[in-house]
Amino acid sequence: MSENHDEYLAPDDAIMLASFEGWNDAGTAASAAVLHLQELWDATLERELDPEEYHDFQVNRPMVQTDEDGRRKLTWPTTRVWVTRAPGSGRRVVLVHGVEPSMRWRHYCAELVAAAQELGVRTIVTVGALLADVPHTRPIPVTLTSDDPAVQAVLDVEASTYEGPTGITGVLQHAAEIAGLHGVSLWAAVPHYVAHPPSPKATVAILSRLEEILGESIELGSMPEDAAAWQTGVDELASEDPEVAEYVQQLEEAKDTADLPEASGEAIAREFERYLRRREDRRNDPGDGRG
Repeated sequence: MSENHDEYLAPDDAIMLASFEGWNDAGTAASAAVLHLQELWDATLERELDPEEYHDFQVNRPMVQTDEDGRRKLTWPTTRVWVTRAPGSGRRVVLVHGVEPSMRWRHYCAELVAAAQELGVRTIVTVGALLADVPHTRPIPVTLTSDDPAVQAVLDVEASTYEGPTGITGVLQHAAEIAGLHGVSLWAAVPHYVAHPPSPKATVAILSRLEEILGESIELGSMPEDAAAWQTGVDELASEDPEVAEYVQQLEEAKDTADLPEASGEAIAREFERYLRRREDRRNDPGDGRG
């Protein structure tokens, strides 16, 4: 970590993690990660954005449900902002989850940036997932980029080289930069031939990378088992179709060849740091009951 940028992850500064259903959320992997933190860390709902301002309800329709008392209720496709504290560092974490809006994107992002500033946020991390030519049998690739020199120095990441259509995550990153906030973009690559949600293996990969950003151990619950079951299920489906099996093999060979020069160093170091962090958390929690 660069000494000149230690303030980037100062414990007193809040950090915002934002995910949006739709184009930015292949396999709902990004939404699942943020909603997992919302439940795990018992986050408090701080505000909701007015869906009338941003959604075409013929595109994203409200949902009718029956509650525990048997009453019918409507759930609108809104964006919610929660606030919580990371249990280890005590850092304030602001969680944002919603459906990508249909209109008024600049106003929408301005409202989220204003909420971030009111809550003391200095860094906005947008969390997304995209469909890609990657094999389900290998670790899910997670890419971290930032156009902010301070973030690049701290996290040892590069600026994005992507050019083309963008989603609400790209617009929010731009709005954060204009407002003088730090911005980080995180993307997980979901195998395109198993795009149907959920994608627990991708969600686990996202949460593992968020551990590094936050310097915080994140309990995964049953998700590792869900990810293993998901992979087994995809294995079975692929084995039933020779063309799919051959295609997966080609993706595996391409992935292994691409990873070979760096096969280990950085990835192994990150995994070892994560292991040490979780071991330290267990030592500090004698009532945990886990070995």
